[in-house]
Amino acid sequence: MTSTAPEAQQGHDAGEHAGDQPPSWQQRLRRFGHSPRPETGLRERLVPPYARPGDRFWSVLAVPADRADRLVRWSAWGGPLLVALVAGVLRFWNLGSPKAVIFDETYYAKDAWALINQGYEGAWPKDIDKKILADPSSVAVPVDPGYVVHPPVGKWIIGIGEQLFGFTPFGWRFMVALLGTLSVLMLCRIGRRLFRSTFLGCLAGTLLAVDGLHFVMSRTALLDLVLMFFVLAAFGCLLADRDRSRRKLAAALPVDEDGILRPDTHVAETLRLGWRPWRLAAGLMLGLAFATKWNGLYILAAFAVMAVLWDVGARRTAGAVQPYRAVVFRDLLPAFVSTVPVAIGTYVLSWTGWIVTDKGYYRNWAATQGKGGSWTWLPDWLRSLWHYEYQVYEFHIGLTSGHTYQSNPWSWLVLGRPVSYFYEEQPGCTASATGKCAREVLALGTPLLWWAACVALLYVLWRWFFRRDWRAGAIACGVAVGWLPWLHYQERTIFLFYAVVFVPFLCLAVTMMIGALLGPAAGTGTRHRLGLTKADPTGEHRRMLGAIAAGVLVLLIIWNFIYFWPIYTGTSIPDDAWRDRMWLDTWV
Repeated sequence: MTSTAPEAQQGHDAGEHAGDQPPSWQQRLRRFGHSPRPETGLRERLVPPYARPGDRFWSVLAVPADRADRLVRWSAWGGPLLVALVAGVLRFWNLGSPKAVIFDETYYAKDAWALINQGYEGAWPKDIDKKILADPSSVAVPVDPGYVVHPPVGKWIIGIGEQLFGFTPFGWRFMVALLGTLSVLMLCRIGRRLFRSTFLGCLAGTLLAVDGLHFVMSRTALLDLVLMFFVLAAFGCLLADRDRSRRKLAAALPVDEDGILRPDTHVAETLRLGWRPWRLAAGLMLGLAFATKWNGLYILAAFAVMAVLWDVGARRTAGAVQPYRAVVFRDLLPAFVSTVPVAIGTYVLSWTGWIVTDKGYYRNWAATQGKGGSWTWLPDWLRSLWHYEYQVYEFHIGLTSGHTYQSNPWSWLVLGRPVSYFYEEQPGCTASATGKCAREVLALGTPLLWWAACVALLYVLWRWFFRRDWRAGAIACGVAVGWLPWLHYQERTIFLFYAVVFVPFLCLAVTMMIGALLGPAAGTGTRHRLGLTKADPTGEHRRMLGAIAAGVLVLLIIWNFIYFWPIYTGTSIPDDAWRDRMWLDTWV
């Protein structure tokens, strides 16, 4: 009793002295609902913890605490795997239909088959597609080299499926469908790491699973879905590297007598972060993206700059007075070496089949037409490859021939002009009032998802500019680098399906907006960190309204995907039902 009395008296005296001080302006404004921004500890700013459902959530479900902990740990991978399973079932269902060579499959499926069989692309006869569909075993791979305008990685990947399942529609679509499914799994995990929430991560993956453009591209043997996969994988690797490097910084900073992490200028400016395997993996993924389609080069440059800026932010948070100088002397060279040379080396290695077979298009240019000059000290294969790439570049910048489904990139976000990959009119259809049915595979994003993404991007830009939220900046970077370069080539023949590269970042933007609608969980967030643990009817009401709005939006997006399912899969529907789905005149 006697030992606690002085403490009680001390607390009483302290309360009296505190009461003598005038209240701060924040305290005065609290009566009007003002809540000051909470102060987050340095450790939490460097490595934010993952969100966990509150105790009340588990008590409502009557789940004991030990079991709740196991469920939380399981959900980190169990939730994303479940979403990916659903996405995979959707993408692999009836994958061989339509049994046709649709759109640019006429190039990539055949080039992939030639690559996997002889190491270089062949010059195929013009009318060979029907013979391939009827009896692929009777079709010989052409020995004469073919002129192709894209690097080989995407075609090698398509060829793996053909090697496993044959030179058939299912075979040449298999690996693309697999990468589409895996990209959903990756986005779940990336969203979880980005938002520190398993729920929001799985929501981002779900949105990707029900996006029509991603779905159609996952079921078509084109290169753009392969490019998207490697871009998303590179982004995920850089996120993992960001967390790993910030954990190293946090581990090196001093801790005071109260166990609180403190910033330290010397540590923040001089610490070398050492071996960074995730950054090397990102360089590899960016190289594979570049070796699939050349616009991967823009993404390589943008992601490399973004990763360096993340290092600047980490060192500033850790206490660096001159973070840019510290990054230049400690991080810039390792960052360059682990991305740019790795990516370029990966690109060159992707041409191994063309190099070693000695039979590809322009393979012997240096030894024939290219003799002489000031670069003869270079290997002939390298000079020939450089000449080939220059000719391809000239082709791309000069590609201005009109196409029925070409579109201006300004119209992509609103789905101005989708591409019809396959269309078949079926007369004599009794289910239709017009007597006709239609089958179509239309490369169209889920409209409500994309139109919601237009609003979400405005929110992301606001959050980046005015709240300095690095997550918003990363999402904006992913969208910008996949979209804005095409604005420079508006006179070129380009298509809406190129936008599949930044679809995952649109899903992240919508998820971020939905997270803002939901608000902080009860018992967590601002009020919990301020110690205001009393029930807040206003906050609960706001969260309930936000949950309703978010739930309605997600359900409408899923319904929208289901509604357009027939024109994503080539399912036969009455002609009037097909016309009902042409919401804009430009979709026809």
